[in-house]
Amino acid sequence: MLRVAVVGSGPSGCYTAQGLVQQDSSVFVDVLDRLPCPYGLVRYGVAPDHEKIKSLQGSLRSVLEHERVRFLGGVQIGGPGGLPAGRLRELYHAVVYCVGAAADRRLGVPGEELPGSWSATEFVSWYSAHPDAVDGGFVRDARSAVVVGMGNVAVDVTRMLARDTAELSPTDMPEAALAALGASRVADIHMVGRRGPSQARFTTKELRELADLPDTDVVVDPAELALDPACADPSALPPARRRNVEVLREWAHTPPRGGSRRIRLRFFLRPVELLAARGRVAAVRFERTAPDGRGGVSGTGRHEELAAQLVLRSVGYRGVPLDGLPFDAATATVPHREGRVLREGAVARGEYVAGWIKRGPTGVIGTNRPCAKETVTSLLADAPELLRGEVPDDAVAALRAEGVEPVRWAGWQAIERAEARLGVSLGRSVVKLPDWESLRAAARTAAL
Repeated sequence: MLRVAVVGSGPSGCYTAQGLVQQDSSVFVDVLDRLPCPYGLVRYGVAPDHEKIKSLQGSLRSVLEHERVRFLGGVQIGGPGGLPAGRLRELYHAVVYCVGAAADRRLGVPGEELPGSWSATEFVSWYSAHPDAVDGGFVRDARSAVVVGMGNVAVDVTRMLARDTAELSPTDMPEAALAALGASRVADIHMVGRRGPSQARFTTKELRELADLPDTDVVVDPAELALDPACADPSALPPARRRNVEVLREWAHTPPRGGSRRIRLRFFLRPVELLAARGRVAAVRFERTAPDGRGGVSGTGRHEELAAQLVLRSVGYRGVPLDGLPFDAATATVPHREGRVLREGAVARGEYVAGWIKRGPTGVIGTNRPCAKETVTSLLADAPELLRGEVPDDAVAALRAEGVEPVRWAGWQAIERAEARLGVSLGRSVVKLPDWESLRAAARTAAL
């Protein structure tokens, strides 16, 4: 009987657990997560108005309810107060780390730390009710916002800034975030990229959703499209980028409808400084860029300032070192060979990775399937050797001996019931519990 710990209950962790139990009937998997709630970024990263994507929780749920899979929430591996990775390794024949990329990339410009300047992840965590999130008064007193970035996360936060209470109330957004966004006076939202329209990373489906927002105009400057040679004839572009350019060209020639809010898509602008007034961000200074003929851009020396009392930086994620595991600072990943962790170039017995910490923050949710499959294949090939090690029959008892009381599946179900009751009490559907105290209190009711 092969006992495996999977650290992380997001898509990569669940796909890894699924592959293990489907391919080998003698494997038992414990899926550990620092949070008392499963599903990772599907719960805490997908925008609340994207119900279709959030419905993926149903398929992840079926994995965690498998008879040979256990969910153990509230278990931190490494760090202050956490279970050391070395000790975890003693409790299982193998450990697979599926912990994602926890840090945001920085702009690296003066003023980035000013009040009013946030990473998009901090904003997403707040309106997604992540228990680590802080209520920074994101939209308080803001009338103009700048979103730096041209990926799907940038589109998400731009869209959420333009939504009103009536549209967000049916979602599971926490009540405090709903009230704050409903009272927001943000009327101008600038989504800015340093490169051209043909190089934007958002998907066409996400992009088109901006035009469907009520009482909102989407503004594209034809002159900025003209700076991108590929916009004149997009036929040679890959299909996804060609469709993006076609949508942007259409919007550039669509008259405004007179909405009370405006989303302005800006291109070929590189942030060089965040400017302050009265101790907080008041504007962003950009340098105009131009294609360099090699697929990148270069500065032109011309500058432009955009007023903003809120700046959201959405320029990518980065993995962080895990206590007890090797880390490649250049790629911000754990060194591996086909999912097997490498220590000083040699395979580390019984240690594996999958997901973003393995390959970097690339791809979409579905990209985690082949990534997990490769790791599962490696682990099962190693099974005869791994089974030579002795491990406890029940890791939960060993965890309790270490002072760790996991949140079992029944605890998670108790949280779900509490969130449903909260929604009913507010005249809404399910509403997420937004903090550690309420999540823990709800989980404890499972034992009553």
